[in-house]
Amino acid sequence: MNVPRGRLVRSRVVDDPGVVLDAALDRSLTGYAVLEPQDALLFDDGARGVMTFESGVPVLVYDATTDRGGPDALADLAGPGPYRAELYELPPAALDDAHDTPALRIPPAMPAERLVGDADLAARTREAAPESRLADDPAGSAVEAFLADESKIEAIRTQAREEAQRRAAEWGLTDALADDQDPDSDADAAPGVTPDVD
Repeated sequence: MNVPRGRLVRSRVVDDPGVVLDAALDRSLTGYAVLEPQDALLFDDGARGVMTFESGVPVLVYDATTDRGGPDALADLAGPGPYRAELYELPPAALDDAHDTPALRIPPAMPAERLVGDADLAARTREAAPESRLADDPAGSAVEAFLADESKIEAIRTQAREEAQRRAAEWGLTDALADDQDPDSDADAAPGVTPDVD
């Protein structure tokens, strides 16, 4: 991947790549970050990742060591800190060719989710991303997609209910379970204990 040399705006060693993502978002940076995890710092043989940004929103990731891009390159960068991090600024047109490489692209919030595990940063990144970029990340996150699927949630509830009934039968506690329990009742109450009502 060829990216022109940009103007260095920040260089430091950080414990967490979230610092870099947050700085790029706050600056509305168009340019790129170079990230080297501690393996590269200590042994000179770890990942060396390049992540590009448009107006502070991540667009693509490339690992110059493994020649992998996209989510695979992001996985190469995941690990404990510290990271050597450099931020470079570029004119938007300078990244057009690189950004026209689908294999290197990532959903906007993926670095915040996978490198940092920061839900707030991921949400801020999605808010800053243009509508056209959100199409790269249609479900938002795996958790959001799961929670939106009511059939999966109901299947888990049914399985849990059946498992509870099976164990109650094994332990001779079938009288403690009510098959027709009101779903709006206090389900956390222990068997045989009536919740306090004022």
